[in-house]
Amino acid sequence: MAEDSDLERTEAATGKRLEEARSQGNIPRSRELSTFALTMTGVAMLMSQGGKLSHYIMDLTRRVLTFDHAALLSPDNMLERFKDAIFGTLWQMAPILGTLFFVALFVPMLIGGWNFTTKAVEPNFGKFNLISGLGRLVSLNSATEALKAILKSLLIGGVATTVLWKQRQEIIGIGQMPLESGLAKLVDMMIHNFFIIAGAMILLVAIDAPYQLWSYHKKLRMTKDEVKREYKEQEGSPEVKGKIRQMQREAARRRMMQAVPTANVIVTNPTHYAVALLYKEGMRAPQVVAKGSLILAEKIIDLAQENRIAIMRVPSFARALYFNTEPGDEIPSRLYAAAAQVLAYVHQLKLYEINGGLAPVYPDQIEVPADLDPQSKRQHDAAPGASE
Repeated sequence: MAEDSDLERTEAATGKRLEEARSQGNIPRSRELSTFALTMTGVAMLMSQGGKLSHYIMDLTRRVLTFDHAALLSPDNMLERFKDAIFGTLWQMAPILGTLFFVALFVPMLIGGWNFTTKAVEPNFGKFNLISGLGRLVSLNSATEALKAILKSLLIGGVATTVLWKQRQEIIGIGQMPLESGLAKLVDMMIHNFFIIAGAMILLVAIDAPYQLWSYHKKLRMTKDEVKREYKEQEGSPEVKGKIRQMQREAARRRMMQAVPTANVIVTNPTHYAVALLYKEGMRAPQVVAKGSLILAEKIIDLAQENRIAIMRVPSFARALYFNTEPGDEIPSRLYAAAAQVLAYVHQLKLYEINGGLAPVYPDQIEVPADLDPQSKRQHDAAPGASE
């Protein structure tokens, strides 16, 4: 059962899947929205520009169909006249055609946005597969498109029939009107009726646009296994990431061990923890260059002995440094006093080894704030009356 659920496309498409679909030219589009927008825009433009356009066409018809003797005898004159008529008509229709062009270009972007790719026009011989073609013919999408076509025909046909039936008396009366006024009345009725009939398509748009979005995202749904595989491809598998982290830790450990010989002193607990401290003139505060516990602490101590680095057993100070700093960090300001005692002793010890004289006194009492030392903090919390 678990394997079957992993194969079901129940997961929403990821950002990568959606981006890949867009790069292939696969974006949601509503034909009904585009058709409705173009139709309504065309009707609106005819209503606003129709009078001017009709007067121009009537004037053009008179000019083109009126021939004088010179025009009849000159073919070039006739061609020039027809060329002027064609370009003049295009110029008069330019506002309508330009508006329709921009509507056709920008309205589809309302669903799916802008997308430019050449993938959609590249040759794809898989589309000539007969079996695949038959599969598309009997698919849910084909059935939906067929149902939409039927509904569109019934809706528009029903609205058109109703509108024309209600105006049947006016249509019959146009035949009894003078030619010029009758034609004007007929044009007004046609534009008005066409506007009403086209407006009925808004119902199809209200159904088709949400359906196209739902269908698009449904087709791009993914199985749980595909989501996991994509995540691994993007983020890397846990095994690879774990290996990378391990390599990074090993590289950091090698760098840290290389810094041990540069330290002034190794503070220990005595073998549970080891912290290497470095302080040079000009530094604002002592710096931790290496730290480790158990086996790593032993390695730090061994390396310090090989390089004749001073090793001091100061348990509370070592624990405070270990738990409150990382390699490369300056020590907390609250540990300055303890660090000063340790570094002063190391300096005096070096002078003693070089010049002789009185041996420096080992600092037995190095105070460390209890809240920086986990062990001291536990002992303090467990002491009777500590919580009072």
